[in-house]
Amino acid sequence: MATTWVALLRAVNLGPRNRVAMADLRALLEELGHRDVRTLLQSGNAVFSGGRPTAAKLRAAILERTGTDAPVVLLEAAELQTVVDENPFGDLDDPKQPLVQVLADPRDAARVQALQERDWGTERLAVGSRAAYVHLPDGIRNAKLPPAVERAAQDTVTGRNWATVTKLLALAGGPAAR
Repeated sequence: MATTWVALLRAVNLGPRNRVAMADLRALLEELGHRDVRTLLQSGNAVFSGGRPTAAKLRAAILERTGTDAPVVLLEAAELQTVVDENPFGDLDDPKQPLVQVLADPRDAARVQALQERDWGTERLAVGSRAAYVHLPDGIRNAKLPPAVERAAQDTVTGRNWATVTKLLALAGGPAAR
């Protein structure tokens, strides 16, 4: 049985720069030999099956095809299920909360964990094995935690709201998120 993969492109389609059409991303993944390619929204979320991809190869192929240098975070569908299962903020009423900052390198979790020792005011942080969960009751505009998580991690971090994470899990064939 083929593995289902989730690719999260960082900082694409946020305004006029770093544009990657999802049709181009789907075609590129298929050309690389992947099957069952689906995308979600316009923000660089893809689900596909097939052989083991590498983030570096995908990033290079995207750059060659589109001219956009988009760091990629790759997860197996089972790892995305773990990201969902580890969310300690599942009781929040807003389906867009929390911000889930997915870590490309699981070893970064320990570095991000150290941020919990600081006072972040109304912002709250929890860290799982592959993600930092950031609750931002005052919104993201002036939030301090998301950029701190990015600085603490030594590899790529990309954020998605909770609604997007659960939709990606459903697209990947995972059970319903809590």
